[in-house]
Amino acid sequence: MYPWHLITDPDHFGENEITCKASVKADSLWFSGHFPGDPILPGIAQLAMVFDAIQKVNTGSREISEIRRVRFKQVIRPGDTMELTITSSVESSDHYLFKIMVKGDLACSGTMIVERSEQNL
Repeated sequence: MYPWHLITDPDHFGENEITCKASVKADSLWFSGHFPGDPILPGIAQLAMVFDAIQKVNTGSREISEIRRVRFKQVIRPGDTMELTITSSVESSDHYLFKIMVKGDLACSGTMIVERSEQNL
């Protein structure tokens, strides 16, 4: 379904939490262009995986309307397995707080706001 990364089937813990693991193949084009000789996974790819996990557990098409307070704390290298935790905010069920962990350390965190695509309204 997502040719450039693999998200294992998300688990639901309670009503408002998604957890899953994700990985990107070492030969992905993301790594070849970012940066030659010192490959890291770009932030936009990390955000795309969070959005894909949200899409995977929701019915209907969604789109990102806003991303807030994103912090990149650690680089993600080829072969790293990421653990994503995504929680619906108390503000709204369309506000998701997320964190990406690698080897037990925080790699990325922030808030993603999604809404139903207009084609679904």
